[in-house]
Amino acid sequence: MNQPFRDPELPLARRIADLQGRLTLAEKLGLLHQYHAPVERLGLGAFRTGTEALHGLAWLGPATVFPQAVGLASTWDPELVRRVGEATSDEVLAFHHKDPAGAGRNVWAPVVNLLRDPRWGRNEEGYSEDPWLTGIMATAYASGLRGSDPTVLKTAPTLKHFLGYNNETDRCVTSSNLPPRVLHEYELPAYRPALEHGAAVAVMPSYNLVNGRPAHLSPLIGEALRAWASDDLLVVSDAYAPGNLTGPQAYYDDLPEAYAHAIKAGLDSFTQDDDRAEATLGHIREALERGLLTEGDVDVAVRHALSIRFRLGEFDPATPYDDITEEVVNCPEHQALAREAARRSIVLLRNDGILPLASAGRIAVIGQLGDTLMEDWYSGTLPYAVTARAGLAERCETVFCEAVDRVTLTVDGAPVVAGLDGGALRLGTEADRFDLFDWGGGSYALRAVATGRHLSVDDDGLLVNDQPGPNGWEVRQTFRMEDRPRGALALRHISTGRYVALDGEVFRLVDDADAAVWLTMELVVSGAEAAAALAATADVAVVVVGDHPLVNGRETEDRLDLALPAAQEAVVRAVRAANPRTVMVISSGYPVTWADEDLPAVLWSSHGGQEYGHALAEVLFGDADPEGRLTQTWYRSACELPDPLDYDIIAADATYQYYRGAPLHPFGHGLSYTTFDYTGLTVAVADGTVTVSATVTNTGSRPGVEVAQIYTHQQRSRVKQPLRRLRGFAKVRLAPGESGTVTSVLDIGDLAFWDVTRGRPVVEDAPHKIMIGRSARDIRLCASFHVDGERIPPRAALAGPISAVDHDEYDAVTFVDAAKVSGDAVRSTAEGGWILFRSVDLGAGAASCAVRATSTEGGVITLRLGDPLYGPVVGDLPVPRAGRYDLAEIRTGLAAAGGVHDLYVVFENAGITLATLAFEGVA
Repeated sequence: MNQPFRDPELPLARRIADLQGRLTLAEKLGLLHQYHAPVERLGLGAFRTGTEALHGLAWLGPATVFPQAVGLASTWDPELVRRVGEATSDEVLAFHHKDPAGAGRNVWAPVVNLLRDPRWGRNEEGYSEDPWLTGIMATAYASGLRGSDPTVLKTAPTLKHFLGYNNETDRCVTSSNLPPRVLHEYELPAYRPALEHGAAVAVMPSYNLVNGRPAHLSPLIGEALRAWASDDLLVVSDAYAPGNLTGPQAYYDDLPEAYAHAIKAGLDSFTQDDDRAEATLGHIREALERGLLTEGDVDVAVRHALSIRFRLGEFDPATPYDDITEEVVNCPEHQALAREAARRSIVLLRNDGILPLASAGRIAVIGQLGDTLMEDWYSGTLPYAVTARAGLAERCETVFCEAVDRVTLTVDGAPVVAGLDGGALRLGTEADRFDLFDWGGGSYALRAVATGRHLSVDDDGLLVNDQPGPNGWEVRQTFRMEDRPRGALALRHISTGRYVALDGEVFRLVDDADAAVWLTMELVVSGAEAAAALAATADVAVVVVGDHPLVNGRETEDRLDLALPAAQEAVVRAVRAANPRTVMVISSGYPVTWADEDLPAVLWSSHGGQEYGHALAEVLFGDADPEGRLTQTWYRSACELPDPLDYDIIAADATYQYYRGAPLHPFGHGLSYTTFDYTGLTVAVADGTVTVSATVTNTGSRPGVEVAQIYTHQQRSRVKQPLRRLRGFAKVRLAPGESGTVTSVLDIGDLAFWDVTRGRPVVEDAPHKIMIGRSARDIRLCASFHVDGERIPPRAALAGPISAVDHDEYDAVTFVDAAKVSGDAVRSTAEGGWILFRSVDLGAGAASCAVRATSTEGGVITLRLGDPLYGPVVGDLPVPRAGRYDLAEIRTGLAAAGGVHDLYVVFENAGITLATLAFEGVA
């Protein structure tokens, strides 16, 4: 064969090397952008990274829409999640074969960011607040995406978004502070399984910074991710993130320098300027010319990019997936899978016995989500929609009320009317009516009754009524209502922050709040009253509430609270008062809170995709047992959460692992229509494993599904340990009276935590408790076992430098980059801030201490023993003024101190950066 790289019989490394050796430098550079330039002389076609496939193929037209990712995880069924990934990859291939340029085979899924804070605007994209469960589900979904062939990829799955990404507000400039234990015990474990198993073959860094350094420049790309990956790992940037390095992040002075450092850090593909690669490649060429980058650096990135294309079979005569056609898109098998996934994701949160519905008679379906399905930003286009109303209507008589307020708007008595052509709103003679949708967080949408279209703002700032609802990247259909005197209000456009003003007889956006038109809103029909009246005529009322995935929390926007929108909660209260047989169904991408805790039954699911209504009906009528279980804590209020930017779950007592309060619903919660008993717990420790076994019995009268969850707690430790940590689970289906044995084998090495004194994982010699039950708070059996491990000795101060970030506790400090390329440090944020090193062994006595520190304003570091305020001072270190990264060695003699002590490093001034401490003993 004239081109060895096309010979599938040759080793992959040799094929890649052959092709790479044929490329000119210019041709190599053309492979570093999202849109790979073709190399016609070698027969290389165009290639594009990035097809969205989070819960089905997105953005390319109608395709099967499965439940959102958080809903898929709520099935607690990795094999089901794998099958959904497999179906999605089938549809990606079908679109690719039809339009190779439009549907690339590098898919940007799954999302493995941890759901640490439910206020995150992208909560629905992740799987869980638990890293182990997230890793399980990500591996399952990615395995389905990559295909079953051991050598040829069906698609190339990409893990998003590395690292510490769980806030949208100012996401490009905020830094996620990750102490070593949080990094190694919580964040990193979510990424490892899919890479080690070869399920994911690419990673996308996140927009944010981590410990002061942009994630796209993280040394952990090479030190961790590529160390875990079973083959070459492709690292692709997030959209427009490379430009942020000199833009909002201002980390480097110019783009050639920034891009050079990004490539050296491990970035292989620049998602910048859409399909316009010229500017990006020009900056990389300049970096080469300036000596900031070598061709060897480029070759490494090119190898990673080519490896993916080879493993996708691009240069093979044929692949196992060539016969996939567009017939698989939304095929009956995928529709059935969408229905199964939606049904098995539904979580029964509360039930006083009203469910399942034995003979419903007449059901009132109520709520602004009762007869609609939502598409989120990363969902596909629904090929059809089975709403709650439609699904229930197939089973019994139903009546429906959307339950939104209907209002009129006037300006000084002149009515506001909507043009029947969907054009501009204007003043008229007879008032039109508008339906008012409350999506929470002060976000409202208005729909003209006359046209059935939502109010929106066009490109000229004109208020029109031409949209089916909130939609698009820049949602233009939502407003805030600001009070004005005499009961009037002003409308503020959320997307632009501008105000609706009267411009002649039409309405247009203006910047000046004082120029806003004063509107009078009069209630014509109360949504709550209409809902209550209808509910009173039914045997059962099903109220469907929840969020709009593009409003009050989405990419670029976090939520401020978790409360159910006030108008929707008013509907629930009114319906409950009118009909005691009321079921609340929540459809949302995140946990919500509500005031009425006396509802007969409450169910939750994520936005469930095209078959949602059928799935809901099957659960409500008892055709299937509710199988879903929560994968994150449902707090009673957002007030119980730490600051959204506080990523230290250990210090903040966050997530189910450390949270000490009483949640609304705990991690792992989900009821069944039957009951289960747990007996016969046994624990055996042998040959480096812990084997846990118990018997689960269905003690009820109906078949049921139980998710038996296994948690551990280390009962004695040098450090603060999680109160509980998920270690395993088993999903069992049992007939009435049937028993099943649940067995889980845990590697003792998995009980390790990160020892900051020695910078490695450690299994301590300690007693542990094993707990098994229905949720993190519903523990049915427990037993103790002992692990023979290490005893962590006192920190040997005289053995070598101690990294400042390897402290045990801290107050009023933040984590920063010690240098731009690598290394972490701490910086004081207030006078009197401190870091604590527990049990520091100063030997026979430490004579001096040297620190590497800097401060743009200067300051003093004080070393104290035992207490940060009153402990004896053993040394003071004046830190002179210097540049942000100009760490200097500062040395001081120490008062006589030997033996083992708790050492406090106290920052007497804000703004002091400390990288290391080193002690010298008495000569």
